[in-house]
Amino acid sequence: MNPALPFVPNQVLLFSGHMADAPYRARPRLPDYKLPQAAQALQQAVDALGAGAGDLLLTQGAAGGDLLCAEACLSRGVRVQLLLPLAEPAFIECSLLPAADGEHWRQRYLALKDALQRPPRVVPDELGPLPEGTNAFERCNLWLLHTALAYGAQKLRFICLWDGGGGDGPGGTAHMVDQVRRRGGQVTWIDTRTL
Repeated sequence: MNPALPFVPNQVLLFSGHMADAPYRARPRLPDYKLPQAAQALQQAVDALGAGAGDLLLTQGAAGGDLLCAEACLSRGVRVQLLLPLAEPAFIECSLLPAADGEHWRQRYLALKDALQRPPRVVPDELGPLPEGTNAFERCNLWLLHTALAYGAQKLRFICLWDGGGGDGPGGTAHMVDQVRRRGGQVTWIDTRTL
């Protein structure tokens, strides 16, 4: 491949999934004891898609599903691009550290970031300040989806790690699933209730 030409992926994997549970979470969605099964299910999903060096993964990089999927993809040669809803320090504070063993997740995020070909892209840096009345996580979900669709709708492969319910607030996995389905996208759903 000519390094002067832009990378054009064969497939664009888009991932959204639950964060690893915080220790105080009342209703578990992705508790620590399910993380090994979640990692294995994500590896199997990536393998079932035949993902490899010619492909791209887009995700946020939060503790739990995002990082597990990104690690599975990176180990198979898939290019990984993180798109962050907030400036990195704020993202770490609200999407990594609240999880059980948050410092461990922060270290995993930093290790993944160091292994990437391109640094994370940050919504406010690229799209401007958050408009009033807009949720940062919904905005990022739409940015992730539109970025994936820009490569061609036929290339989109959406993977979610989800319990099928609503989120804790706007911009969660349920929002992304709804947006992908509205556009007729293929969904690979790993149901956290059955792990």
